[in-house]
Amino acid sequence: MKAIQIQHPGGLELLRLVDMAPPGAPKAGEIQVRIHASSLNYHDLGVVTGHGRAENGRIPMADGAGVVAAVGDGVTEFAVGDAVVSCFFPHWQSGRDVPSTFQTVPGDGVDGFAREWVNMPIHAFTLAPKGYTHEEAAALTTAGLTAWRALVVDARIQAGDTVLVLGTGGVSIFALQMAKSMGARVIATTSSDAKKERLLALGADQVINYNDQPEWGDVVLASTGGRGVDMVVEVGGPGTLPQSIRACAPGGHIALIGVLTGFSGSIPSAEMMRKQQTLRGLIVGSREQQQDMVRALENFSWRPIIDSSYPLEQIAEAFAHQKAARHFGKICLHY
Repeated sequence: MKAIQIQHPGGLELLRLVDMAPPGAPKAGEIQVRIHASSLNYHDLGVVTGHGRAENGRIPMADGAGVVAAVGDGVTEFAVGDAVVSCFFPHWQSGRDVPSTFQTVPGDGVDGFAREWVNMPIHAFTLAPKGYTHEEAAALTTAGLTAWRALVVDARIQAGDTVLVLGTGGVSIFALQMAKSMGARVIATTSSDAKKERLLALGADQVINYNDQPEWGDVVLASTGGRGVDMVVEVGGPGTLPQSIRACAPGGHIALIGVLTGFSGSIPSAEMMRKQQTLRGLIVGSREQQQDMVRALENFSWRPIIDSSYPLEQIAEAFAHQKAARHFGKICLHY
């Protein structure tokens, strides 16, 4: 089977296409999956460029979607032919005992889905939404579930709420689509007029160009009558968090899910305290939350936005496209 391996010290030019023996029959409690697609996340980019110090020879990619080809003894949850999608934290089934490392995350602490075949325990997958392509399903593992948990599980979104999303990456686009489906008003930020038009076409009620209006937190306040938004899906980190705090309403919720602008910085803690806001960090979600999301997605009319799809052999080109930050939605691999 074809697979991609990381070579130390890391870097896109050191990603290696290899030919490996496919796995044998699945063991008891396992399923064998023919992987057909994966999707790129900034976590994956950090792994392949060496920032995460993954083991030499590690097979990258946390997201994987495909078809069950065989089941081991005792497996009743899945059947041959089922379309499935991987779980970011395979061992976090449910509950509040959350993982705090990436040691069990496919493509990081263990081998991931940049390969054609895998044998894994049943808890490493859920069913994919009915009717989804493999690329659409692969987009759910990290980005889709992160947006779902931020809005539904943690912030408990309700119809009539106002949500602020930042940029046009996978999580932000998912959050926009989910929030609109649940009756919320959505304000989005972006860097270009072209992306602004696409966000409006997806249903955004207002779009702010942060290059033209760097103090966009004040713009959000003005557009909400001085109150602010009920929740922010914060993907930037220290460089954008002060503006998100400004834009968020008293008693509002900020979901801290990204560090695109860096890993540390100053926070206007007095303003946040005065407004009695909730700032909650999160990394993706549990298998139970993914199962809930899949059931919900089958009732929505929209589909994930796929920016582009590359064959597995062109994984370096796909990551280069991601690094250029010109994409709108998810970048995928197909194989």
